[in-house]
Amino acid sequence: MNTEKNKASISTPIGGGGGIVIINYGAGNIQSIKFAIKRLGYEAVLSNDVSEIKHADKVIFPGVGEASSAMQKLRDSGLDTLIPTLKQPVLGICLGMQLMCNSSEEGNTKGLGIFDIDVVKFDKAVKVPQIGWNQIMNLKSRLFEGITEKEYIYLVHSFYAPVCNETIATSTYGLEYSAALKKDNFYGTQFHPEKSSDVGEKILKNFLRL
Repeated sequence: MNTEKNKASISTPIGGGGGIVIINYGAGNIQSIKFAIKRLGYEAVLSNDVSEIKHADKVIFPGVGEASSAMQKLRDSGLDTLIPTLKQPVLGICLGMQLMCNSSEEGNTKGLGIFDIDVVKFDKAVKVPQIGWNQIMNLKSRLFEGITEKEYIYLVHSFYAPVCNETIATSTYGLEYSAALKKDNFYGTQFHPEKSSDVGEKILKNFLRL
């Protein structure tokens, strides 16, 4: 009974707002995220509307593609100024997480400055992009409740955020890097929880229950 009430409380936004909003700015694998949320028993809407995003209960900020062009799309829609001011739980995924950092070497891109770290490219000693399954370790925060060390998650990326004070999970590819970040109400995962099987679904569920 309580579970159903919790689901209903963050279902599809109706009228004035609320619910789960996936930011739709033309640079994200948004449909797979929406389907993953639906498999968990929730509904989410896709939106680039500033008011709808501002009044959502949960916000997911996806990203697939190149950093500088994705950041330009955020600026064009005014979302670059909105996202850092959000007070509800926000989850950045892959490029979304990287854009929440201070900057990225990809396209010499200035980021949103939420996470105090600069995104850099993997060394030439490893093959890029890193594509496939890898383990996550050093898990912190409620985002990983019920997840054990060295579980496998799915990644596709050529750039990474170094380990820093805001790191809540790490992975290794030639070196140790941040697999997830957290600051206040902002969370970021370098991996794709929507593609990470049961582990990813559990992480998404933990986020939706924050």
